[in-house]
Amino acid sequence: MLRSPAWAHFWAVVRILTAVAGVAAIIAQLVRTVSNAEAADQPVGTVVVNFLSFFTIQSNVAAAVTLTIGALLFWTQGRRTDVEPRWFAILLVCVTTYMVITGIVYNLLLRGIQLPQGETVAWSNEVMHVVIPIVLLLDLFLAHRRRALPWRAVWIIVIYPIVWVIYTLVRGPLVTSPGNGEPYWYPYPFLNPNNPALQPPGYAGVAVYVVVIAVGIIVVGALAVAVGRWRASQARGSEADHTAQ
Repeated sequence: MLRSPAWAHFWAVVRILTAVAGVAAIIAQLVRTVSNAEAADQPVGTVVVNFLSFFTIQSNVAAAVTLTIGALLFWTQGRRTDVEPRWFAILLVCVTTYMVITGIVYNLLLRGIQLPQGETVAWSNEVMHVVIPIVLLLDLFLAHRRRALPWRAVWIIVIYPIVWVIYTLVRGPLVTSPGNGEPYWYPYPFLNPNNPALQPPGYAGVAVYVVVIAVGIIVVGALAVAVGRWRASQARGSEADHTAQ
């Protein structure tokens, strides 16, 4: 069924609808955040940059773009190729890993905690932290034309999170928090070395969380690559059986 044209069309529609939902969720939260900033007479430019600095926001933007590309690739090239292009396979496995990690970290560490983007839009929050991670996880198992990637693709997956953490830790002490005037701003409490709840305190506590999440990214990324390789091998085996008949 997963290789049938009808299923492929259906899943392309799922990808597009998920991308639309993601964009709508991002815009809804951005509008709420900016409105709150204007009402509190906060610097809107800083607030917007802070908003765009969340790993969740960046990952959801990447997910929306990637899912849209995937649907368009099928509708324009799906009948002419048996597997997704290599560059898209790498992009998709990266985004899948980031969104699954986003869902895990949010639901284990951040659910119920007020983050420094202001009041959250409830439905938007659930779309970005639950719905889209689940769809990307299902995409890993249900989407058509999965390409087998080499194991070294896992190291490509970790590049963006490393850059994001460096950006966050360098920028944090250079930004005055629009909400409370503190001389620093971090998107998540576990990355804030000034957070008194960190154990051990300071940057040592931040390092613990960074290492744990980095290991999680490597594990999830390796599993995503493994599933893609397994599905590709299954497809080759099915084609060989069909040819032999």
